[in-house]
Amino acid sequence: MQKELQLRISPETAAKDGLLKEYIARTSEISFDEINHVEILKRSIDARQRAVKINLKVKVYVREDFEEKAITLPEYTSVETKEPVLIIGAGPAGLFAALKCIELGMKPVVFDRGKDVKSRIKDLKNINVNHIVDPDSNYCFGEGGAGTYSDGKLYTRSKKRGDVNEILELLVAFGANKEILVDAHPHIGTNKLPRIIASIREYILRHGGEIHFETKVTDLLLDGDQIQGVKVDGGNEFKAEQVILATGHSARDIFKLLHEKKIKIEAKPIAIGVRVEHPQSLIDSIQYNCDERGEYLPPAPYKIVKQINGRGVYSFCMCPGGVVAACATKPGEVVTNGWSGSQRSRPTANSGIVVELQFDDFKEFEQFGPLRVMKFQKSIEEKAWELAGKTQRVPAQRLVDFTKGIKSKDLPNTSYSPGLTSVNLLEVFPEFIVRALQKGFIEMGKTMKGFLTNEAVVHAPESRTSSPVRIPRDHKTLEHVQIKGLFPCGEGAGYAGGIVSAAIDGRKCAAAIAELRMDSMKN
Repeated sequence: MQKELQLRISPETAAKDGLLKEYIARTSEISFDEINHVEILKRSIDARQRAVKINLKVKVYVREDFEEKAITLPEYTSVETKEPVLIIGAGPAGLFAALKCIELGMKPVVFDRGKDVKSRIKDLKNINVNHIVDPDSNYCFGEGGAGTYSDGKLYTRSKKRGDVNEILELLVAFGANKEILVDAHPHIGTNKLPRIIASIREYILRHGGEIHFETKVTDLLLDGDQIQGVKVDGGNEFKAEQVILATGHSARDIFKLLHEKKIKIEAKPIAIGVRVEHPQSLIDSIQYNCDERGEYLPPAPYKIVKQINGRGVYSFCMCPGGVVAACATKPGEVVTNGWSGSQRSRPTANSGIVVELQFDDFKEFEQFGPLRVMKFQKSIEEKAWELAGKTQRVPAQRLVDFTKGIKSKDLPNTSYSPGLTSVNLLEVFPEFIVRALQKGFIEMGKTMKGFLTNEAVVHAPESRTSSPVRIPRDHKTLEHVQIKGLFPCGEGAGYAGGIVSAAIDGRKCAAAIAELRMDSMKN
């Protein structure tokens, strides 16, 4: 017999099988000796009260053996000789689109301007140690895209849980820990993602797909309003009647190319702000209402939203036990982001704290049309680089100093490897962003007692929260509204916001292409 139960228990009880069985036996009609196994189906933390509790949904196997479900990869027929689908970008959207192509009997041909996941490591070190940014190989560009080196958080607001579970199970099949199927806020970790991404690549190649690294798409080949293929650096052309455009939110050259070719794109408001770093022990004490977290609770995250003068000011991409990373994609700019390893074991916690922007904020850049938000974003990143002495050192202030508009006399050590430069951040941002952030932090300090402290340091800017453009597509066919056979996809096109939603969108675009081809065959 199997019986599902909802439990609200202490962290220690949730962590120890013996204590968990004892609790179930004590609070249900099941005797301890009859419990053969307790399978955890869902897990979340409830820290709203002083005593932190763990919510578990479990399946109890009563006088019945438990057989663990094996999650394996299907073996499809090789697509090597099939009609190709060209995929620009090897981030989550591009890779999962390629997997779906194989499933549906189409040959994915993937292009990425960056290097394979292992080779990227050397270029990331070059940013952190030597302040040298390779515009084609960095935290954003290369195999796995930004998701590989930005933590592997698998949160999504998608309500299509079936789609989400499909992505999570594929990640498990490629090597992720099965815990991501259980946790309310699943997370893989930057240290484990490269191996998983490499496994996805090997699977695509083994089934007849192609992946071209260090191959930048420089042009789209068109015949009127029909896509015909792509041209890459070096002049080679690849022909296909369907192209998935999955370049991510930082491929500014692609946005410019589309605009120059008069392919319709639209400006899209984004959020811009800073990345604030606290001691993780401080965040733990605030969130868990305790002096020490203890061994049975993970490093505490936080999520916070405030309304300041009609604008949202909110936390973004919060990284418990993580580091602040240098995420510029071109020399002459400074960009921050954050990531955590699988154990979230670093002594600091960081989060983007960003301000919701509106179209009226970009009037100064109106002459750039649909690229105006991108130009606004870029201007802040370039200003930060100038103020940091034309290096990857990041402009920074202590948090309380920032709220008071005081340039910090000194700065604490932080996890940001290239280093800090003390700057009044009014020199980096337009005044309205700074004022909204200052008020936002003060309000956050009222909600989270102890959050507003000069132990925390503010890094600027956090500017790549989402794509500054939307590439419009038909909501039914997913094709571009103007160019037949072009499928704007994922975060860069404005249709996703993270690893899982981008992966879902990639698979949807591949499925839409298969449906298009089936309809064409019928006609």
